[in-house]
Amino acid sequence: MRECERPRRPRSLAACLMAAGLLTAPACSEDDGIGTRYQVTGSVTYKGKPLEKGQIRFLPVAPEGRPASGDIEAGQYRLMTQTTGDGALPGKYRVTVITTEADLTKAIAKQQGGIPNQVDVIKAYQKPKRSAPAKYEDASTSGLEAEVKEQSNTLDFELKD
Repeated sequence: MRECERPRRPRSLAACLMAAGLLTAPACSEDDGIGTRYQVTGSVTYKGKPLEKGQIRFLPVAPEGRPASGDIEAGQYRLMTQTTGDGALPGKYRVTVITTEADLTKAIAKQQGGIPNQVDVIKAYQKPKRSAPAKYEDASTSGLEAEVKEQSNTLDFELKD
């Protein structure tokens, strides 16, 4: 062995980047047995305005499929199947949008020892505020459908009365 011998270096920038894991495809595939997921992002609006908060859920039409979901913030969402932002499996889905929010003001005002009044918490969840019609919370009444393709997907939804 020579005294000044250096370890071999990759011969190209691409080889360096691949070795560092910096070149990635738009698909997420881990050795978790689920399969390759593809990025799904988009917007959700109601009456032409972005939904402030909510959740979107993609429920697979095929029995062997897996659901995916994401939080809606300022009208934008990004789906996950198992880990944050990992996307969804390709296929057809029925879509739900949940925008219920309980007003816990009374429960917090009556809290004792740092615990909100449980009776008021239950009442608040029985009469939640909605920022979109309740029909969108159920896959059988939402009327929303989507298809995730084997690529990066942008799927927008306009909710109506």
